[in-house]
Amino acid sequence: MHRKKNACLVLENGDIFKGFGYGAKGISVAELCFNTAMSGYQEIISDPSYANQFIVFTFPHIGNVGVNPDDNEALKVSTNGVITLLKPTKPSNWRTIDNLDNWLKKNNIIGLYGIDTRNLTLKLRNKGAINAVLCHQNSADFEYKKMIDLAKNWHGLEKIDLAKKVTCSESYSWDQGYWLSPGRYNNSKKNKKVVAIDFGIKSNILRSLSELGCKVKVVPATSSYEKIMQYNPDGLFLSNGPGDPDATGKYVIPVIKEIIKKTKLPIFGICLGHQILAIALGAKTIKMKNGHHGANHPVQDLRTGRVEITSMNHGFAVDKTSLPKKIEETHISLFDKSNCGIAFKERNIFSVQHHPEASPGPKDSLYLFEQFVNLL
Repeated sequence: MHRKKNACLVLENGDIFKGFGYGAKGISVAELCFNTAMSGYQEIISDPSYANQFIVFTFPHIGNVGVNPDDNEALKVSTNGVITLLKPTKPSNWRTIDNLDNWLKKNNIIGLYGIDTRNLTLKLRNKGAINAVLCHQNSADFEYKKMIDLAKNWHGLEKIDLAKKVTCSESYSWDQGYWLSPGRYNNSKKNKKVVAIDFGIKSNILRSLSELGCKVKVVPATSSYEKIMQYNPDGLFLSNGPGDPDATGKYVIPVIKEIIKKTKLPIFGICLGHQILAIALGAKTIKMKNGHHGANHPVQDLRTGRVEITSMNHGFAVDKTSLPKKIEETHISLFDKSNCGIAFKERNIFSVQHHPEASPGPKDSLYLFEQFVNLL
């Protein structure tokens, strides 16, 4: 109780929140967003889609089950910082390998606790996503003016390509299924080849495809048409990822258009992959006020009327008013009616904004992987 507050969050509008630091020491600038999930904090923090963002957790008990290698969604953690109400407690879980504090230090991620995260979330809900600076140091003496200026002058996420920051540097194969399968299941009955373009792909997406019998080849975001087709795929997957789809699309969309024009490959996209596919098919995307970040988002399948509880993590969305006639809107958010899914009427090509592999339902949306594999 008598410790000096050695960490702070400074918003571009001048608001200052003082608290206590954990994880790595340092200073970082990023976009501030909130996440309403009550579990899965390790998967959230390690999701590459959070590159150049600070995560404000509304749920108070973050860190209570520790961390372990199986729950990482990527080898490299791209999140810039984590903000929680409480200091992570000593973990209690049979799968724990390390605690959150040490894990953040190892991944050079700043942590801040001791501020009212729900009050901060209300500010974000009203003002929208905002640029901020997060600082954790030894002393309680902060250079607030410099931090405010840093936040004000930061470029933000619009018109920024972050896929190149998180994508793989070389192609690789994936054959691991769900870790809960007996003997850390490796699928030996692979009979379909899928090329997955990595914009920041989550490991559980790869597990979901492998579990259904797909031989998956993951390729960098900058891969050419020729590079993709040399693997002779039965289908193409477009992954999740961070940043502005228009910026990433400058080099990706010509490749996607060429694949659509020259082949009959089924295509499935998730999150950023959904947005890029929509642009390639003639639609537009927009920056959202807050975005959707959480594991409790209701999405309706317009074809069946069925409602799915989904996991989401996106700050951009497909502008539903821009969808051409050849595109069917298949899913919508029941929070704000924003677009959450499309299908190309003329081909076996579809995508969704939410994350079926995150299983918040827990199995509400897994049928999408089966739908894709059945088209191969």
